[in-house]
Amino acid sequence: MLTFTRILLAELLGTYLLVFFGCGAVHASVLTGAQSGLWQVAIVWGLAVAFAAYCVGGISGAHINPAISLSLAWWGRFSWSRLPGYVLAQVLGALLAAATLYAIYAPQLKIKEEEKGVTRGGVGSIVTAMCYGEFYPSPGPLAAGSDRWTDEAWAQFRQRTPWSMAFLAEVVGTAILALVVFAVGDPRNPSAPPSHLAPLVVGLVVAALISVIAPLTQCCLNPARDFGPRLFTYLAGWGTAALPGPNGHGWFTVYILAPSSGAVLGGAVYERLLRTT
Repeated sequence: MLTFTRILLAELLGTYLLVFFGCGAVHASVLTGAQSGLWQVAIVWGLAVAFAAYCVGGISGAHINPAISLSLAWWGRFSWSRLPGYVLAQVLGALLAAATLYAIYAPQLKIKEEEKGVTRGGVGSIVTAMCYGEFYPSPGPLAAGSDRWTDEAWAQFRQRTPWSMAFLAEVVGTAILALVVFAVGDPRNPSAPPSHLAPLVVGLVVAALISVIAPLTQCCLNPARDFGPRLFTYLAGWGTAALPGPNGHGWFTVYILAPSSGAVLGGAVYERLLRTT
C-alpha cells in the first residue's frame, strides 16, 4: 500500500522531470542558440509531460501542476485534503530542477548577461531569468542576437502584450489543457485514447499551446512551473528582477491566478457540457 509520503515524493519527482527537460530546453535555446525555433522547445515540454506521467503516474497520478490538482479537487476527482501536499511537492520539485539547471548552465548565464550588458538583479537580467520564471511579453527576442539591452527598448517592447491580454491567454490556454486532461482521463469517454497513450496526448496539447501562447507570456499553464524556478532565481541573485519582476502583480495574477482559474473553467466545460452520465 502506498504511503502519502511516497505519493508526494513521486509528484515531486514528476514535476522535477517536467521542469528539468522543459526549462532545460529554454536554457539551451536562450543561452546557446541550440534550438532552431519555438516548436523544438515546445515539443520538449510536451515530451517532458509524457516522461513524467510514465514515470510517476501510477503512483501519484502525475498531476505535476497545481492548477490541474485544484481543478480535479474542485470537480470531485481528487481529495481536497491532499491538495496542499501536492502543491508543496510540485513547487519543490520545480525549484530543485531550477537549481540543477543553474548548476549546469551557470557559465552560460554569465556570458549571456555580459553579452547583453546587464547586471544580475537589474531589470535587464530578465534575459536570463526568463530561463526559469516567466515574463510577458516573452523577452526571447530581446535575449537573442548581439544587441545590448536598453530599458528604452524594453519599455517599447512590453507594449506588445498588455496585462489583460496575458491574463486571458493563460486562462484560455490552461482551460484547454484541463479540458483535455479531463477528457482523456474519463473512462466513460468513448473517444478517449487507451490509458497508455493519454500522457502523449496531453503532452502534445501542451506543445501545441506553447506554440501559440509562448510568444506572449512564455506559456505558463502551471503555477509550480513558474513559481518554483522564479523563487529560485530570486534567492540566487536576480532578486526583484525575478520576484515580483518588471510586471509587478503580473507574476501572481498571470502565472498563478490565471492558470488556476482556467483549469477550473476547463474542468467545468467537460463536467457540465461534455461528460456522458
